[in-house]
Amino acid sequence: MNAAAFFSLLRAELRLFLANRKAMVMSIVAPILIAAFFGSLFGGTGQSKPAAIPIGVVDLDQSPLSAAVVKALQADGSLKVSSLPEADAIAQVRAGKLRVAAVLPAGLGQQAGTALFGAGRKPEIQLHYDPSQAMTLSIVRGLLAQSLMQEVSRSSFSGQSTAMRDMAAQARASTGMQPERRDELVRMFESIDRVQQSQAADAASSPAASTGGGLSVPYTTREIEAVEPSSDKAPVAYNGYAHSFAGMGVQFLLMLGVDMAVGLLVMRRLGLWKRLRAAPLSRGTLLGSRVAATALICFGVFSVIWLVAIAAFGVRVHGSLLGMACILAAFALMTAAFGLFIAALGGSPEATRGLAILATLLMVMLGGAWVPSFLFPEWLQQLTLAIPTRWAVDGLDAMTWRGQGFADALAPTGVLLGFALAFGLLALWRFKWEE
Repeated sequence: MNAAAFFSLLRAELRLFLANRKAMVMSIVAPILIAAFFGSLFGGTGQSKPAAIPIGVVDLDQSPLSAAVVKALQADGSLKVSSLPEADAIAQVRAGKLRVAAVLPAGLGQQAGTALFGAGRKPEIQLHYDPSQAMTLSIVRGLLAQSLMQEVSRSSFSGQSTAMRDMAAQARASTGMQPERRDELVRMFESIDRVQQSQAADAASSPAASTGGGLSVPYTTREIEAVEPSSDKAPVAYNGYAHSFAGMGVQFLLMLGVDMAVGLLVMRRLGLWKRLRAAPLSRGTLLGSRVAATALICFGVFSVIWLVAIAAFGVRVHGSLLGMACILAAFALMTAAFGLFIAALGGSPEATRGLAILATLLMVMLGGAWVPSFLFPEWLQQLTLAIPTRWAVDGLDAMTWRGQGFADALAPTGVLLGFALAFGLLALWRFKWEE
C-alpha cells in the first residue's frame, strides 16, 4: 500500500468534512439534544419532578367528607385537580385535556361511614378515563383511595373516640357507684378508645390496611372509557394503532418533504435551475410549483398509510372524515414548505441533510410521535404547542379514536396552515438560485 497516497486521501476526506461546518455542527448537536431530551424524560439528575397529572373532580355530594377528599387531592403534588361540572369534566377527558374525571356521588358522606364497617350500601364513584392512559388511571385510583380512606376513617372514628373519652370521664367522676364497678367501666371505655384510635391509624395509613380488622373499603368504583359514541351509538373501542400511525406518518412525511427539497438543491448544483430561469418564470412560480407537487405527493402517501391502517389494523375514523382530510392536507402543505425552508437554510445537499435530521427528529419527539406528550414536564408540554407536529398528532388522534367533530379539526388545520405560510415565506426570502 502506498502510505503517502493513503494519508493524502485521508487528509482530503477530513478537510472536506471540516470544511462543511453546518454538516459538522449538526452531527454533533443532534445526538446531544436527543440524549438531553430523553434523559430529562427519564429522571435526568433526579432533581426534576414529573408533570402533575391533570384530573377533574365532580363533587355531587357537597358534604364535609367530599369537600375534604377534594381538598386532599388538590394538596397532592402529583395531581393537578380541577373542580368541574360533570358534563364539562367528561368532555375534557374525551378531548385529551384531562386524564381522568372522578365523580363523587350524592350520599357519599352519609353512606361511606357505615360502609366502612361493612354495614349499608357502598356508594359508587365513577372514574371516566382517557383509554390511551391506563397507567395514569391506576395512579389516580390509588391516590383517590388513599385520600378517601383517610377522610372517612378520620370522620368515623374521631366522633366515636371522643364519645368514649367523655364516657370514661363521666364514669371516673361518678360518686354514686361502687369503686370497683367504676374502675371497670373506666378501663372498658379507655380500652375501646385505644382500639378505635388504632383502627383509625391503620385505616388512614394505607387503603390495603383498611380491609382488615372488621373494616372494608367504603365505596366501589366504576371505570368508564371517556370516548365519543360512534355514529350508530355503538361503543367506541380504543385502538393504539391510531396514534402509532399518526406519529410515524408525521415523521416519514417530514423526511419525504426534506428529501424532495434536497433534490431541488441537487438540480441547482447540476445547473438545471439556470435553464428554468432562462424562461419567463418568476421565483415564486418555480418554488411554488415545487411546494404544490410535494404537498400533493405527501397527501397521497399519508392517505395510503391511513387506508392501510384502516384495512389491516382496524383503525377507524370515529370523528369527522372531512376534518381528518383537512388536517392531512394542511400537514402535507406544511411539510412541503418546511422542506423548502430547510433547503434554503442548508444551502447545499450535504448541510441540508444534517440540518434536516436535527430539525425532523426534534419536531417528531416534541410533537409526541415517539413519546406521548403527557409524559413531558409541564413547561415542555406548554412549549410544544409551538411545534406544528404536536398539532398534527393531536388533531389526528381527535379525528380517529377520540371521535371529535369537525369543529375540533379547525384549530389544528389553522395552525398547520399558518406554519406552512411562515415556512414558505422564509424559504422564498432565503433561497439562493446559485451555490
